[in-house]
Amino acid sequence: MQPYFLPYIGYWQLMNVVDKYVIYDDVNYINKGWINRNNILLNKQSFLFTLNLLGRSQNKLINKISVDTNQTKLIKTFEIAYKKAPFFDDTFHFVKHIFEYNDKNLANFVGNSIIKIANYLGLKTKFIYSSEINKDCSLKGQEKILNICNVLQATEYINAIGGIELYSKEMFKEQGIELKFIKSKPIEYKQFNNEFVPWLSILDIMMFNPVDEIRKMLDNYELL
Repeated sequence: MQPYFLPYIGYWQLMNVVDKYVIYDDVNYINKGWINRNNILLNKQSFLFTLNLLGRSQNKLINKISVDTNQTKLIKTFEIAYKKAPFFDDTFHFVKHIFEYNDKNLANFVGNSIIKIANYLGLKTKFIYSSEINKDCSLKGQEKILNICNVLQATEYINAIGGIELYSKEMFKEQGIELKFIKSKPIEYKQFNNEFVPWLSILDIMMFNPVDEIRKMLDNYELL
């Protein structure tokens, strides 16, 4: 999967269920995607935050783009949004530590945040950057994914539910790989005393829930 910044619970469920998670960093950046932005709860509603980038272009690979310098502003926004949340102190300190990461390469910066949060949540998954895999880079789309699976000797490939229209179970089966898609079940928790706003960044879940409760949420899915 592409390296998404502080993504929603579905991606952490995917990370938790697999043995190896490939951070797909040597594909083109997508404008208005989730690589450098997500939603938090602010003033009782969903608020889109964005990590500013240098040299952003859909003609560049994710690992050829750099993170810009609006981290201080984002940290302040998170503080305003969640300073009264029950798990604010630990989560806010943790997020500030993520923003202090010195490597400003977009893929490495976001990848580091993924790995740090995965460790915090107790995930045992092995993370691999796709750029480090000896694969056939001339391939595209599904064929490239299949090539990566074969290089890693995978017998099962699990993708987010959004990929259900992109990949063929028959094509994977022909190469001895079982293709599945993960679909999150509805998850709800207390957000202050507000009407619940679903599918926000993992940051929101961490602000309102202890790790043991988040671990239970990681198992709240179905494989299709």
